[in-house]
Amino acid sequence: MDSAEPPTLSLVSLLSLLACGVQVLAAVLLMRRFGGRSSPVDRWILLWLFYDIIVHLTLEGPFVYMSLVGTVETSEGPLAELWREYGQADSRWLISDPTIVSIELLTVVLDSLLGILLIHAVLRDKHYRHLLQIALSVCELYGCWMTFAPDWLAGSPSLNTSNWLHLWVYLVFFNGVWVLVPVLLLVHSWLSLGSLHALRTDKHLKKT
Repeated sequence: MDSAEPPTLSLVSLLSLLACGVQVLAAVLLMRRFGGRSSPVDRWILLWLFYDIIVHLTLEGPFVYMSLVGTVETSEGPLAELWREYGQADSRWLISDPTIVSIELLTVVLDSLLGILLIHAVLRDKHYRHLLQIALSVCELYGCWMTFAPDWLAGSPSLNTSNWLHLWVYLVFFNGVWVLVPVLLLVHSWLSLGSLHALRTDKHLKKT
């Protein structure tokens, strides 16, 4: 681990954080537009799902494109600047690392599709809702594990933890959200399926 650097916030850092705030705002507006009649718990879940999909499509999608046609390091434009900012915390995102690009390609395509289907299932109260919720959560957790585990096993040569912003905001917070929320969704599905099973068991006992 490098020696600690003094706290700094560049213009690109501030704009990157502002972009994340805009994404959250867009997710809130979509949740209010489509999930107004849902339960309080489902509204929180919908908020996460809208945010999750927005991030996959508007941030990770362009990253995959830049990485397939070149690298983030050699690309131009606002999104390239944003990813170069994140690349200061994890240099693999700058150089089209095959593992990272493979995970992100799967995330952009599969996780976005699962998220859209899950939103439909939540809003329409479909019987397959928890199947999708479990599948999406497992995919998100697997993606986080495969993003960091290979680098950890190699001694974390790509991670820059000397700067508080890189360590606690970029690496810990933004990646930790994609661990905490899927775990909470798995717990929610576990409890919901348990309640349905108990209800079915009670009905069966009453009939006998």
